[in-house]
Amino acid sequence: MTDTRAEREILLVTGMSGAGRSTVGNALEDLGWYVVDNLPPQMLRPLVELAEHTGEAIPRVAAVVDIRGGKLFADVEAALELLRGSAAVRVVFLDATDAVLVRRFEQVRRPHPLQGQGTLLDGIAEERRRVQALRAASDLIIDTSNLNIHELSRVVNDHFGDAASKETRVTVMSFGYKYGLPPDADLVADCRFLPNPFWIPELRPHTGQDPEVRNYVLGQADADTFITTYLTALGPVLTGYRKENKRHATIAIGCTGGKHRSVAVAEELARRMNALPGVAVSVKHRDLGRE
Repeated sequence: MTDTRAEREILLVTGMSGAGRSTVGNALEDLGWYVVDNLPPQMLRPLVELAEHTGEAIPRVAAVVDIRGGKLFADVEAALELLRGSAAVRVVFLDATDAVLVRRFEQVRRPHPLQGQGTLLDGIAEERRRVQALRAASDLIIDTSNLNIHELSRVVNDHFGDAASKETRVTVMSFGYKYGLPPDADLVADCRFLPNPFWIPELRPHTGQDPEVRNYVLGQADADTFITTYLTALGPVLTGYRKENKRHATIAIGCTGGKHRSVAVAEELARRMNALPGVAVSVKHRDLGRE
């Protein structure tokens, strides 16, 4: 039987309160990690053992551990040492300057977990004292002082994502305007300027997926100009999406009924987009088959 422990990735996310642990946890979940937030350190080993019993179902596990655990957090170093004796584990420590942490706490109008009757700086200083040894033992320290949530998510993606997670997943969706705009569309393009195959009796029963309709629609002089120009315009948009850590986008292509023109154009646009680097494309025809 294959030993999956060597293949499984165990990540411990910790650090200063306000330094971005929740953002990192969310980013890891988006990358397919199984994330447990505010886990008591004593539960680290049972969590790993549970993951091992599931076989390949949970290959990447991340636990967010921090001082919200109170007295339980005091045992984090011993629990980590015990865990490292039986599993490969990495520790990510998130940090930021005192000034930045104070500003973030003031923005959300919440006290620091350790400030008690003191000030925010008192709580931050006490936390730094408690996590000093853990910080020194970390495998990766990320200073989030100058990072917004999108930039921090991108750092997480760079360190812990695979090739597939670095792609922008684009859904090209055809639709019919008479059924309404797709509410989840990021971009909408209108191809009703093209001649409508609906008015040609021999083409009316077919769809944009059939050669007769596809050749008719794409054979129009303006069709290729539209698709080529639109694809060029999408280049900087998709590049910007990647920079902003937006990994999913829906591009909607509409015609009157969502049966002929939009289907043919969406199929051809998706075919050409597949050649773009860093893009994974799928096609959906929302209204195909509706009367």
